[in-house]
Amino acid sequence: MLVDDHPLLRRGMRVLIEQRSRFEICGEADNAPEAVDMVRRIKPDLTIVDITLKSTNGIELTKALRAQAPDMRILVVSMHDEEVYAERALRAGAMGYLMKHEAVEMVIIALERILGGDIYVSDRLKEKMLHRFLNHSTEKVVSLAELLSDRELEVLELIGEGYGTRAIAEQLGLSVKTIDSYREHLKLKLNLGTSSELVRYAIQWSKSKTNG
Repeated sequence: MLVDDHPLLRRGMRVLIEQRSRFEICGEADNAPEAVDMVRRIKPDLTIVDITLKSTNGIELTKALRAQAPDMRILVVSMHDEEVYAERALRAGAMGYLMKHEAVEMVIIALERILGGDIYVSDRLKEKMLHRFLNHSTEKVVSLAELLSDRELEVLELIGEGYGTRAIAEQLGLSVKTIDSYREHLKLKLNLGTSSELVRYAIQWSKSKTNG
């Protein structure tokens, strides 16, 4: 089953999977309530969930789907940085995390591994996770991620990419007032006094992920 609020992306994923593999798409949903209801009715073997959905996010949806269908496998697919979100997705109950720009080459491999009972993340992320473990250290990005909710992290990342409040609201399908609240929560948790400090912090954080 596919869960993504962009019809064109769902169609592209359907064509890619059905043309290149033995898998068949048994259903599609564009929001969390529809996805939970569909899983209950259709009982798919595996669900592909986009991390950015209107009204909720894919990590919260993953938790809900796991509660609904404990044996179902879940692959989270996202444009967001795997170093920040993959571990969250796995803790929520997903068995894999795939960056969207790698989906064309890797989605079939990811599906095969997950249905075979394995965890799928990129080789690059596996190496970084192993490096952190061997050195008994935790990178600053991961420590920061632990401080914030999933949605707060999304908002921080979009601020760092140059999006303003209204653009973030449109991107996430939320109100401007809600995004303003998230920005206030971020300033409080990150001990920042002004909106300008928050923007500078978000940009520096975004650059540190790219350079790291």
